[in-house]
Amino acid sequence: MTFSLDFPSLVSQYGYLAVFVGCFLEGETILLLASYAARRGYLDPWFVWVVAAFAGTLGDLFFFWLGRRHGRWVLERLPKLRGKITAALGLIESHPAKLILLMRFLYGLRIALPIAMGMSRIPAQLYVPLNFLAALLWASVIVLAGYLFGAAVEAWLDELASYEYWVMGALAVLVVVAHGLMRRGGLRRRRAGSGR
Repeated sequence: MTFSLDFPSLVSQYGYLAVFVGCFLEGETILLLASYAARRGYLDPWFVWVVAAFAGTLGDLFFFWLGRRHGRWVLERLPKLRGKITAALGLIESHPAKLILLMRFLYGLRIALPIAMGMSRIPAQLYVPLNFLAALLWASVIVLAGYLFGAAVEAWLDELASYEYWVMGALAVLVVVAHGLMRRGGLRRRRAGSGR
C-alpha cells in the first residue's frame, strides 16, 4: 500500500480555509504562502485577497469587541498581553485614526491593539469603517508581495533550469579539482612525514 501526498490538491481544497483562520488571527505568513500558491495557479488571487480582507476585518472586530466587553478579564487572565495592551493604550490616545489604519502592519501588537482600542474611548462608528479600510490595504500589500515573490522565484527557477547542465558540469569540475588538490596535499604531507 502506497501513500502519496498531493500537495496542489491539498492547497486547492484547504487553502482558503487556512487563509481565513490565519488572517482572523495574525496571518502574514499564511497569506504570503497563499499568494505564492495563487501565483502557481493553485488558488485564485482575487479570492485569496477577499478572504484575507474579510477574515482580517472580522478578527479585528472580534478583538475590539473583546476589549470593549471584557477588557478587565483579558488583562487579568492573559498576563502576556497586559504589557502590550497597556503600551497600546498610550499610543491610541495620541493618534487613534492613524493607528487603526496601520495596526495590521505593527507586528507583535496585532491582537493587543484592537483589544486596547476596544478598551479605549474610540467610538465603534470610527473604528469599524477604518478597520475595514485597513484590512483591505493590508490584504492588498501582503497578497501583492507574495504574488511578486512567486513571480521572482519562478523567473529564477526558469533561468536556472536553462543553465542547469552548465551548473552541474561546473560543480562536477569543482569537486574533481578540490578532490585532486586535497589528495595532492595529503601526498605531500605523507612524503614530508616519511622523510623525517
